[in-house]
Amino acid sequence: MSVLDQNAIDINPRISEAEVGDYLALLKPRVMSLVIFTALVGMAMAPGRFHWVLAITSLLCIAVGAGASGALNMALEGDIDSKMSRTANRPIPRGRITRPEAMAFGMTLAFFSVMTLGILVNWIAGALLAFTIFFYVVIYTMGLKRWTAQNIVIGGAAGALPPVVAWASVTGTVDVEPLLLFAIIFFWTPPHFWALALFRSDDYARAGIPMLPNVAGPDATRLQILLYTIVLIAVAAAPWALGYFDAIYGVTSLVLGAGMLVLAINVYMRRERSQSLRATRKLFAFSILYLFALFATLLAEVVVRALAPMVGGA
Repeated sequence: MSVLDQNAIDINPRISEAEVGDYLALLKPRVMSLVIFTALVGMAMAPGRFHWVLAITSLLCIAVGAGASGALNMALEGDIDSKMSRTANRPIPRGRITRPEAMAFGMTLAFFSVMTLGILVNWIAGALLAFTIFFYVVIYTMGLKRWTAQNIVIGGAAGALPPVVAWASVTGTVDVEPLLLFAIIFFWTPPHFWALALFRSDDYARAGIPMLPNVAGPDATRLQILLYTIVLIAVAAAPWALGYFDAIYGVTSLVLGAGMLVLAINVYMRRERSQSLRATRKLFAFSILYLFALFATLLAEVVVRALAPMVGGA
């Protein structure tokens, strides 16, 4: 009769203390809200009729896919999240959820979101959603974030893809209009996140992440923010300049762009620490408003165009 080594057997298996709120936190709900909104705009802009059940299914799949990306990102970054004050309260650093649990949760959500979108809607959209998740988790989180100061620039492509996925859900294709939305989000990402990186540079240094302020210095980062903001203003005006949207959107994009530019110039000019912190925080906060307002204007124009024939017919 064999003797069991009690030390080799876990007789007190871990009982998870995680609550629903902890798993919801893994989904990065604030990021998810932005994903859902930009995807909704991409879907609304798409030509043709789309059954409301398929529309809701598509948005849910895109949202869950974004949540899966967030969960997998946290599972892979549990070590660095614990070193940063901004992320130390996430479920994994707090010990509420283990990294394997988060990984299993994220993989499950990723699989079902992609398969559901592919089977119920179309496989072009499903493939694009799968690529979006892959890009964010593998290319950005595992490849870029810990190795290059250009992590935000290249990795921003993942956050810019939801409108393209949504457009493909309706049409089964990719066209110029969703690519313009992609470009707007892509060029918005560096000034938005580099503003955050400037006033959180100590956090990133402690975690060993090569964000631009820690690698090239604050002054070079301020210049890059200004340059990307100038490009963003031009790209954001493109849907109007190319004739896809009316003057209301064009004027709105220029007014919002002027606000971004003023704040970016302020970030570039303010080098003294207390003034610099205020300037970067203002730019970071306004950049969120900027993107929501810009896409809200796009959505409003789409709705007005759809209602115009009915109003005229009445």
